[in-house]
Amino acid sequence: MRVDAFDFDLPTELIAQTPLDERDAARLLVVGDTLRDRSIRDLPGLLTPGDLLVLNETKVLPTRFAGQRQRGASPVQVTLVADLGNDRWQALAKPGRRLVPGDVVVLAPGLEAQVTAKDAVGFFTLGLQAHAGEVRDAIWQAGSMPLPPYIKRPAAGDPADLERYQPIFAKTEGSVAAPTASLHFTDRLLAALDERSIRRAAVTLHVGLGTFLPVKAEDTTGHRMHAEWFDLPEATVAAVAATRASGGKVVAVGTTVLRALEARARSGELEAGSGETDLFITPGFDFHVVDRLLTNFHLPRSTLFMLVAAMAGLERMQAAYAHAIVERYRFFSYGDACLIDRMA
Repeated sequence: MRVDAFDFDLPTELIAQTPLDERDAARLLVVGDTLRDRSIRDLPGLLTPGDLLVLNETKVLPTRFAGQRQRGASPVQVTLVADLGNDRWQALAKPGRRLVPGDVVVLAPGLEAQVTAKDAVGFFTLGLQAHAGEVRDAIWQAGSMPLPPYIKRPAAGDPADLERYQPIFAKTEGSVAAPTASLHFTDRLLAALDERSIRRAAVTLHVGLGTFLPVKAEDTTGHRMHAEWFDLPEATVAAVAATRASGGKVVAVGTTVLRALEARARSGELEAGSGETDLFITPGFDFHVVDRLLTNFHLPRSTLFMLVAAMAGLERMQAAYAHAIVERYRFFSYGDACLIDRMA
């Protein structure tokens, strides 16, 4: 399909720059045969006892630093994007044009990064060294959250992001972007879901900065999807099977969960396992696992908007987004959410 079919005009003032005072105060647009305006707190009543919520337990690392190049003392923003092991990281730097192998960047007092390689795309390989303790501990102490580029404020200026750009059930470190549908959950909401007999299971998919990469191809067939690491445990496979057997629905909390589940079900049967997935979901995709999707509102022309169009149909999602814009829903990471029924 042509990529411009997934374009739409979004007023910039609808891009949420800060989180709401309460996580579960977000609005919720229910997208099915009709459109219904609800709130996240209505979620338990919108699901049926015996349904299964599948959550992403990845944990976001605070990998952005307002650093300083040791040679010349010029400022440089560094974002660590992938752990390569042995205190080596793939990173982005801004400005990075003058950085060359051998340069040292002071990320924070007591934490330095030496440039060991630079590729043609603009990614750097850095060797990190902490003057005291472990590198990972120094990252947690000195880093700020790698907020998406459409949030136009310095992350370091608001320490609240360390809490709010992180799901409350996050467990396994590895993401450099939040699974944003998960940000709406509170202990109060989870308790209400338990009272409603909505079951829960988990996957882990480490979200990379590739989730924000624009689609530059003119046709979806020309786009190469970024890969992300995931793990789907046996317990979740069993929970999905039990839900299916009892007539319940599988509800993915976020596009990351949907991609992990569907990536392990391309044969038609869901299988436990881990690895990387570059699954690119566009209209016409054959879903095997997920019945409903809880997700935030996504960027125009993005792979995530293509995914929700595959889930519910492009015309239905265009109508849903047009409605959301008229009704002044908040968009993107700190914004409101949709509950989308899979098109029959």
